[in-house]
Amino acid sequence: MNAIVLGITVLSLIIWLGLLAFRGQFWRANQRLEVPTSELELWPRVCAVIPARNEAQLLPITLRSLFSQDYPGSLSVILVDDHSTDGTAQVAQQVAQEAQQPQQLQVISAQTLPSGWTGKLWALEQGIRYAQQQTPPPDYFLLTDADIEHESSNLRELITKGEAQQLDLVSLMVLLRCESFWEQFLIPAFVFFFQKLYPFPWVNTPTNSTAAAAGGCILIRREALSRIGGLQVVRQALIDDCALAQAVKSSSQSHGIWLGLTKLTRSLRPYPSLASIWDMVARTAFYQLNYSPLWLMGTVVGMTLIYLIPPIAVIFGTLTGNWLIAIAGVSGWLLMAGAYLPTLQLYQCSPLLAFCLPAIAFLYNLMTLDSALRHWQGRGGSWKGRVYSS
Repeated sequence: MNAIVLGITVLSLIIWLGLLAFRGQFWRANQRLEVPTSELELWPRVCAVIPARNEAQLLPITLRSLFSQDYPGSLSVILVDDHSTDGTAQVAQQVAQEAQQPQQLQVISAQTLPSGWTGKLWALEQGIRYAQQQTPPPDYFLLTDADIEHESSNLRELITKGEAQQLDLVSLMVLLRCESFWEQFLIPAFVFFFQKLYPFPWVNTPTNSTAAAAGGCILIRREALSRIGGLQVVRQALIDDCALAQAVKSSSQSHGIWLGLTKLTRSLRPYPSLASIWDMVARTAFYQLNYSPLWLMGTVVGMTLIYLIPPIAVIFGTLTGNWLIAIAGVSGWLLMAGAYLPTLQLYQCSPLLAFCLPAIAFLYNLMTLDSALRHWQGRGGSWKGRVYSS
């Protein structure tokens, strides 16, 4: 029995050593936009497209942040009101008036959702179609969510990055809200797991096939979007941001993509309870596994081996007096905690939470299992009154 436990614990330790050394240094959380040191001679035309479904409460802050950009070029904003019932369109127009930018905003009403599209992508598609009718059409689209408060220099820095490296897509994983107990306990880990799944340095390497983006803030060239066939190529994707990034990066004429982190541009979407975060994760977790029971089993076993075995080994080794098992467990737990620290620092959370990662991973394991259960019950992919179960 001791030999089996020791073997499993050592395997977990070896996996952590491998992750830290050979997984693109995902744990460093160091991919950030640089502050521009020089100005462009010609600033591209940009159109921000915002899908909005019952977002009247957040728009006075988030929409105003777009009107307050210090971008030297042309910036227009199209808000697609996706059948809101809370006066979203009226609030948006009022914000534009108060910001003295009514000519910068165009509010359009979303058409009925057709079969084969998710609501967000259909709203974005309509905004993009409308923008392409402008003369001249925009050079870039800024695809952003209605809950994102953009730092005043955000667009200028995104454009500078894209133009300097001739990138097709530049995306930021904005700072998620991290105020309540459950947000501090679970949200940084969500970002940590995302970085482990899609190591940002690999995403940002043109020769590496790994591709990802964060849907709250995506700057994409109009030409690149047209080259891949528009949003219709990812119209059914629940994780639409990563699907779009994959389509752009894998296209034959791709100039590369870039994904980074930021402390300044942030999401105001609240997740005040365990249930709200649980629903957010369960909505897409099983989709991420291609609805495969085998992938689900592998994920649960893998998460258990990587995150739960080290503390279990510490307890088992201490109780049985097998200090070799205990030391191996402590070593794995310390590596795990050390890897998590940079993400906790990004979110200004207590470093003690690093040692809670096994418990956090256990909860995420349960969320993933619940995601599969919801899918099999026909309740998968529920978001704002719509269910996308296939």
